[in-house]
Amino acid sequence: MDKYLSIISDSYSGYLEYLVKEISSPGWHNYFYWLIALSLIVWIVEIIAPWRKEQSIFRRDFWLDLFYVFFNFFIFPLILFKALGNLSEAILLDSLSVLKISNLVLLEVRSFPYWIQLLLMLVFADFIQWNIHRLLHRSDLLWNFHKVHHSVKEMGFAAHLRFHWMETIIYRTVQYLPLAIIGFGVKDFFVLHIFTVAIGHLNHANLNWSYGPLKYILNNPKMHIWHHAKHLPKEYRYGVNFGITFSLWDYVFGTAYIPENGRDIELGFYHDEDFPAKLLAQLFYPIGTRLKFIFHSQNLFCGFIYLFINN
Repeated sequence: MDKYLSIISDSYSGYLEYLVKEISSPGWHNYFYWLIALSLIVWIVEIIAPWRKEQSIFRRDFWLDLFYVFFNFFIFPLILFKALGNLSEAILLDSLSVLKISNLVLLEVRSFPYWIQLLLMLVFADFIQWNIHRLLHRSDLLWNFHKVHHSVKEMGFAAHLRFHWMETIIYRTVQYLPLAIIGFGVKDFFVLHIFTVAIGHLNHANLNWSYGPLKYILNNPKMHIWHHAKHLPKEYRYGVNFGITFSLWDYVFGTAYIPENGRDIELGFYHDEDFPAKLLAQLFYPIGTRLKFIFHSQNLFCGFIYLFINN
C-alpha cells in the first residue's frame, strides 16, 4: 500500500513540477506554447477566411471551449488523471507479475527507424481511437459523457477539446493494452502529438477545407461538421464520420457521410436544449444529475439502489 500511496504523491508533485516548467520555460519542445500557437494560428485563419461568414469571431460558447482546451490538456491531469493513470499502470504490472508475465510486448517494432515508428504509432493509435469513438456513440452510458462534445452549436477550433474528462480516462484505458503489446521504442511522440492537435483544431474550425484528394485520408472540416449534425438519416442513428485524425477508416468501413455542403446545418443532438449550458454542470454531467436524485430522495437507500441499477 505504501508503494501505491507513494506513486500517487509522486505523480502530483512530478506533474506539477512539469507544468510549472512548461509554462516558465518557452521553447520549441513545449506543449503549452505549441497549444497556444496552434490555437492562435487556426483562429486567425478562421477570422481571415471563415466558412460561415455570419458567425461571430467570438462565437457562441467561445470562452467555455477555450477553458476546455487548457482544462483537458493540462488541468485535469493535475487534478486526477496523471495519478490515476500511474496508479492503474502499477497495479496492472504488479498483477501481471503475479501471473509470471513480465513483458506485454508481442510485436517488437522498437528496432524500426524513428519515423517508421511514429507513422505506425499514428495509424495504429488512430484506428483504436476511431473504434472507441464509435463506442461512445453506441453505448448509452458512454454517450452521456460524449454529449458534452456534441453540445457545441457553433463550430470553431476550440470545440476540438470540449469534451468530458471521463473521455480521457476511457480513451487512455482502452488504448493502453493494445499499444503496450506493440513494442514501440520511441519515447518522445512530440511531433505526432502536435500533428494530431493541429488536425483536430482544423477539423472543428470554421473553414471550408477538405484537402482535395487527401480528404479520403485526412479528416477535415467539411467532413467532420456532419459528425456534429443534429439531424441524420435513421440508418445513421449512431452517427457518422468518426475519424479522429484519419478519415480513411470511415471510407473503408462505410461510416463516411457527406451528402451535401454542410455549412449551414444545425449542430447538436436531440433534446440538446435540455443539456446543461454551464461549465460545472457539464463537468459533473451525468454524475451530477444522479447525485441530485439521491440527495433529494426521501429514502437514501432507494437513491443508492437507483444508482446501482442505472450503472
